[in-house]
Amino acid sequence: MPLEIVQIPVLNDNYVYLVRDPGSDAVAVVDPAVAEPVLAELAKRGWRLTHILNTHHHPDHVGGNLALKEATGCTIIGPEADADRIPGIDIAVGDNEGIDVGGQTARVFDVPGHTRGHIAYWFAGSKALFCGDTLFALGCGRLFEGTPAQMWGSLQKFLALPDDTRVYCAHEYTESNARFAVTVEPGNAALAERYAEIKTLRAAGKPTVPSTIGMERATNPFLRPKSGDLRATLGMADADDVAVFAETRKRKDGFRG
Repeated sequence: MPLEIVQIPVLNDNYVYLVRDPGSDAVAVVDPAVAEPVLAELAKRGWRLTHILNTHHHPDHVGGNLALKEATGCTIIGPEADADRIPGIDIAVGDNEGIDVGGQTARVFDVPGHTRGHIAYWFAGSKALFCGDTLFALGCGRLFEGTPAQMWGSLQKFLALPDDTRVYCAHEYTESNARFAVTVEPGNAALAERYAEIKTLRAAGKPTVPSTIGMERATNPFLRPKSGDLRATLGMADADDVAVFAETRKRKDGFRG
């Protein structure tokens, strides 16, 4: 049976995810920014937390770790390359390792760029990718601790996944990402259609997450450095993919639309 996934909006624009294996009742929480909403949702559902899955060290992803561990005795799993910055970490994991939540196994990807030790968790059997702040709907994370080449290499790992993989990113940034995306790839009809759908969802107070790898492949400019439309907008027809990605990220950093 596939994972049962519950999306919990917290803070201003974060998403925390409860992930339950129906076969064993094991329950993980992905990137708990704060503890209280997680504990409330667990109590409402009668679930017992067994694991925390952290993608990276930022406070809005690990802020609830210690309180949740104290309340539940759960096991905290996080990036090996950044273990010293993950509060309460019990198990450190790296690229291509597998971690089990009950009977469900996630493959770990090292995806540095946003931070030096960022990881992602891919549950192939449930078609679910928990990617933290590496990939967003129509965006990607800022390069706080990594290089454009590192981030592009990380994103290519996601591009290798099946199109029907659901992308559970950690923030509701989609509408602002869309405003930028249409400026750099104005000829992308699929993007224009998606932007209209996003505006309708957000006007109704509904989430735009999860998306899918296929949707991101078709519309997310940070996954599309080969696009002729994007290259024409940037004036980089003959540049390599990393240079196009870097310029796209630079323009997004300065975007005020």
